[in-house]
Amino acid sequence: MTKAEQQPRSIAEWVTFSVASLILAIIVSLVGYTWLNEKNQPPILSVTKKETIREIGGQFYVPFEVVNTGGDTAESVQIMAELLINGKVTETGEQQIDFLSNGEREEGAFVFSQNPRQGQLNLRVGSYKLP
Repeated sequence: MTKAEQQPRSIAEWVTFSVASLILAIIVSLVGYTWLNEKNQPPILSVTKKETIREIGGQFYVPFEVVNTGGDTAESVQIMAELLINGKVTETGEQQIDFLSNGEREEGAFVFSQNPRQGQLNLRVGSYKLP
């Protein structure tokens, strides 16, 4: 078959070509948008204590929330807590969050045998690693 003998494209071929081109254009646009708006920052982690401390069976449950506001993902995020009563560290606790991507929040709780309201409770991020 020569070029002169080729039949014109059917409507189904044109529709298929148009849909495939549209999908390709959307994918290229999304990749470009992600690349341009990506934050090239390390993880920025913050931990906050929630207001409500629960007491159940002589145990005090202190809820917390950790947030990653940076650009990169953090793995093995270590959260540390120290309970100071009368200026001395009476109890400590550690939590490990496996994975925090950009904008992600995780919640947890520390459990103490002494009332945290009778002292000073310090929460902080101890460490993390990059994937």
